[in-house]
Amino acid sequence: MQKTYPGISKNIEDWKGNDIIEFQEDLKLRVNEYFSEKWFYTHYKTYQEKLPRIDLLNILSRYTGYVNWSDFKHKNRDQITIITEHKGSNRIFYILTAIALVIFIMAWIIIKTGSITTYRFCFVDKDSKEPVRNTKIEVAIIKDNESPILQLCDAEGCFAYKTGEQKIKFMVKAPYYFTDTITRILKKSKKTEEIPLKLNDYALMIYYYSNSKVNDWKKRRDQLDKVIADSAYICQVFNKGMMGMELYNKYEFINMLTTPARGLRNIEVLDMLYTDEKITTIRFIQNYTSR
Repeated sequence: MQKTYPGISKNIEDWKGNDIIEFQEDLKLRVNEYFSEKWFYTHYKTYQEKLPRIDLLNILSRYTGYVNWSDFKHKNRDQITIITEHKGSNRIFYILTAIALVIFIMAWIIIKTGSITTYRFCFVDKDSKEPVRNTKIEVAIIKDNESPILQLCDAEGCFAYKTGEQKIKFMVKAPYYFTDTITRILKKSKKTEEIPLKLNDYALMIYYYSNSKVNDWKKRRDQLDKVIADSAYICQVFNKGMMGMELYNKYEFINMLTTPARGLRNIEVLDMLYTDEKITTIRFIQNYTSR
């Protein structure tokens, strides 16, 4: 360019509109190639770590009197030192970035671990306020976009859960109590809480009928007839080691439950559903070892 335009600045970064146009014209004249003004600003007016494409480097090399880019590099190999300098600075940059990332992760782990607290929830009878002890209480902890986490309560009717979150949601299921879903806002100042459970009178009635001696069988049948829907689904699930299940209609179940000689005994109700205050589903097992 200085051969054609002697007054042009030696620093390409200083070239402006008319200088760039003259460069485009000289490039066209000498090697019959063309660079857009946008390309010039991208590669000469702003810092770029990467070189232009090889075809563009070949054009510039031909413009400056070389066969191609390889010829330029070969004849100027003693002057090419910038690449190793950039590599060293990039390496330091990556090392410092990695150290900063490790420090951030460690700080996050420390903060997260420090915020984890163990909370304890105990279940009590809603009416009597007495602990629901020595029975099987199942808890399913519910989280968004995850399968429930299942836990069993201890003999005192309690379960413990470690978390750093501010809220917990779980479903509780206990024999002879209504299944309920509980949501609590967690506070470190209140690490233990009592949760009331509502007694399932119908399930308890069936349990008593199967485990107690009653002389007035007709009264027992009338009571069961009133609380069980005519189309109820009633299923006996066999204990571990016994295959399958057995289905009853309403009247078969009542007959078996009110027949002293060959009736159902020691029933444990697993599930019970209702519609319009009538039992529509009963799932139960018999505890044969208690007979």
